[in-house]
Amino acid sequence: MTSGFYVSPEQLMKDRADYARKGISRGRSVIVVQYTDGILFCAENPSQALHKVSEIYDRIGFAAVGRYNEFENLRIAGVRLMDMRGYSYDRSDVTARGLANAYAQTLGPIFSSGAEKPYEVEIFVAEVGRAPEGDQIYRLTYDGSLADVQQHGVMGGQVDQVETYLAEHYSAGLDRTAAIKLAADALGHDVAEARTIEPGQLEVAVLDRTRQQPRKFKRLSHATVSEALA
Repeated sequence: MTSGFYVSPEQLMKDRADYARKGISRGRSVIVVQYTDGILFCAENPSQALHKVSEIYDRIGFAAVGRYNEFENLRIAGVRLMDMRGYSYDRSDVTARGLANAYAQTLGPIFSSGAEKPYEVEIFVAEVGRAPEGDQIYRLTYDGSLADVQQHGVMGGQVDQVETYLAEHYSAGLDRTAAIKLAADALGHDVAEARTIEPGQLEVAVLDRTRQQPRKFKRLSHATVSEALA
């Protein structure tokens, strides 16, 4: 009986990470930006039905890149988990930190297991506070790594080019219109020659702390985005 080829754990983890990164990089970037009245999500997404950005709970938003069916399953699981937590305890007990930790505990074992392929996803989980200093943004990668994001972040696509543009042009105190324009411009700098992305190709949503409703998530229409980019 022949034995299988030996692969060192280090090489196995490297191969799985390369596999996940390649799948994620084939898509377009998603940007998150803090502005004075909340948190903005912006993604290049021509589809009107398949969303990269969604609501999880009252003050919590979700954005993802990568394989759609995988991050959609994670989104649905997150909604169910947060609904159950809010029902069992109190709505104030539902936090982005708790959701991010749950996602990390899901993605980590899947990545390290040799029994199934790693998820080809990266995720932003954000919670808008009652004041800007209360805002929380977390980024989760395919291996379950969890990072705290300050001011702005990018995932998917050509991250380095887009992140460089954001870092050079971001300033504290942006209003919503300026944040939309910055995010759209940054998404267009994923190639050597900057391109202009039409409003109809953008999926934009905000967590707006000034809304009177308990639910702070709001999708922005193409007309609103067009007005901001005019």
